Amino acid sequence: MGIPQTSRSARVIDLESMRQRQRARRRLIRLAPELDGLEMVYRLSSNEDTLYGMPLLAWGLREDGEVVGMVPWMEALTACHHLGDPDHGSFVGYRDPETEELFETAPEHKVFELEHAAAYFDYEDTDETTLIQQLPETQGTHALCMDEGDAPWQLKQVFGWRLYNNGRVEALLADETLVETTPILPSDPCLYPGHSRHRVVYFFQRQIANRIRCEDPDTLEALALMVMHDDAVSPAGG
Repeated sequence: MGIPQTSRSARVIDLESMRQRQRARRRLIRLAPELDGLEMVYRLSSNEDTLYGMPLLAWGLREDGEVVGMVPWMEALTACHHLGDPDHGSFVGYRDPETEELFETAPEHKVFELEHAAAYFDYEDTDETTLIQQLPETQGTHALCMDEGDAPWQLKQVFGWRLYNNGRVEALLADETLVETTPILPSDPCLYPGHSRHRVVYFFQRQIANRIRCEDPDTLEALALMVMHDDAVSPAGG
């Protein structure tokens, strides 16, 4: 006579639901501009003994409570902690140029500012995509915009940034045919979110954009290689 086996119901783990919850907890819920000149510090694998500095555009509060520095990097306004590509840049820390202090986490005054602002502007959670915050652009960031097919790329100035309730941040670019008054402000109707019109949007600091405009040979060569690489890996490029 056999011994009866006790059956146990298997616990089904929905991995995709877990991933979605984790992504939701990392989404941005509030931004604060960086106006005191603090920088992100990073290094390149080609010269690991040298540290490079880049001005921070903003600080972002995530739903899980973490506060991260934000810089326009490649194709997005990116949390500094996400920079881990040795060839393009690996995050080292934050730096105060006045004191030359190097630190790894957001300063307390920015954490307090973001937490109190998020508590005050308590937006209703909804499945509909809505605009929750708009920031001016303060670093002279430019966007290289590429469209489908053989359309020529365009170099455009960024005029502001929009944060949506799903955590997405979009750069505001100008439709020159709709500009009626100058200077252009982030609330002007001539502005549109970059990815709403362009297949690819790459961000550059002001000095790099000026080199592109001046047709600096080394900069244009690097730009051509970047565009070729994007066409090779994108669906439009086969």
